[in-house]
Amino acid sequence: MLKTGAEHLESLRDGRAVFVGGERVKDVTTHPAFRNGAQSIADIYDMKAASENRDLLTYEENGKRYSGYFLQARSKDDLAFRYGVHRAIADKTYGMFGRSPDHVSSFVTGMSLAPNVFGKYADNLTGYYEHMRNNDVYAVYAVIPPQAGRNPEPYKKLNIPVPTLRVVREDDDGVVISGQKMLATGAVYANEIWIGNITPLAPDQAEQSITCAIPCNAPGLEMWSRKPMGREAKSDFESPLGNRYDESDSMLLCNEVKVPWEKVFVHNDSTLARQIYVETAGHTYGNHQSNVRFHSKLELIVGLASKVAKASGADQIPAVRETLGKLAAWEAMLQGAILGQIQGAEEWPSQGHWCFNRRVVYAALNWCTENHSIIIDQLRELCGGSVFQMPADISVMADPVLRASFEKYWTTPQNAAVDRMKLYKLAWDLTGSEFAGRHQQYEKFYAGASFVVRNYNFMHTDWSAMEGVAERLLSSYGVPSEYSNAEAA
Repeated sequence: MLKTGAEHLESLRDGRAVFVGGERVKDVTTHPAFRNGAQSIADIYDMKAASENRDLLTYEENGKRYSGYFLQARSKDDLAFRYGVHRAIADKTYGMFGRSPDHVSSFVTGMSLAPNVFGKYADNLTGYYEHMRNNDVYAVYAVIPPQAGRNPEPYKKLNIPVPTLRVVREDDDGVVISGQKMLATGAVYANEIWIGNITPLAPDQAEQSITCAIPCNAPGLEMWSRKPMGREAKSDFESPLGNRYDESDSMLLCNEVKVPWEKVFVHNDSTLARQIYVETAGHTYGNHQSNVRFHSKLELIVGLASKVAKASGADQIPAVRETLGKLAAWEAMLQGAILGQIQGAEEWPSQGHWCFNRRVVYAALNWCTENHSIIIDQLRELCGGSVFQMPADISVMADPVLRASFEKYWTTPQNAAVDRMKLYKLAWDLTGSEFAGRHQQYEKFYAGASFVVRNYNFMHTDWSAMEGVAERLLSSYGVPSEYSNAEAA
């Protein structure tokens, strides 16, 4: 079943407990802090459901039609189709929604290619995949323990409870979980939350290994939002990105939340809690989407950089052209890496199913993580002081005298005054606003700390093949003959 945007918005009016500071939000679809972000997600659903996008963004199986990101790839063509779906969704929000509806769905779809990895919970995983697909579910995840709770020893010494989420009780009909989990990006706009452990657990942390899915309105579940960007945004003109594309981030707090057994995927197994991501195609499917999403954002940045340079006439300066050329080269390189993930695809993890090339996925992920700040700095340098030369806001146009002065002195040969202001407002929302600051931090830790991302690259490299290249050269020559038989001095 394909949902419409209106149907998704209606599904968010379910009594979920969302808190912004001391305020409980009654309806995220109408609250000033979240309504525009909720509408952006609804727009994605409407785009998928539109008849003209039927063959581009959805697929048919057994007489039913599903969102394209639930497709289990059985060929390179299927992977190319998945890429097109991700690309359309990423372009819809200019790459600003990292946890859009196709992200966690891709994780679960990739996992469903090898459900045997889940052991006795294999049928639960398969059932959850079917549940998500059949109901067009938007799920997000919280898969990292709170930073303060990763070392339990200080808590034990002070005899205070460790905040990390764990199973506190087993019942005949399920488990009960309590504690904190981070960071549920997009949770206020989602239907369900996948709770898990992307980072390794110690053997004595089995009670934390719980991997499960819960609805966003589960009794006892609270979502504590960080400061929303949309609440302060006056309009699209003043905050063209923050006003519409703040995907939100929330800390999860579970107070004895009941999880039925059929929604449990890992329990009391600290090793398996991590293995389900790397021994299935889940993590790779999900991070291909991440690469595509970043590329959409990069296209916006590069295009805006060119317009900013032209707005001041600086595009004629050789050094500026060199900077623009460098940005264009980076964008093309990332595009090539993404397409290479399809061209170099692997028949993995099970016979008959295909996965994006893991090495290239993680190489691109590492590049994006390491270079976002550098890329934004290039745009910031091109902007210079121009973003500070504009009036405080567009209300200057309401006063006839001020408007006349603004249009007279702020107009340039390249742009009318209002067009310049509009351009630099967008540039500021990418480089200097609070929204931009959130993305600066977000992209740096998008897939975890940098050493975690590089470990994925280490993990998926065929080191014997790499060393074989060096060994082949080393074996092609030896010690010169005049020295090989020489007696030791």
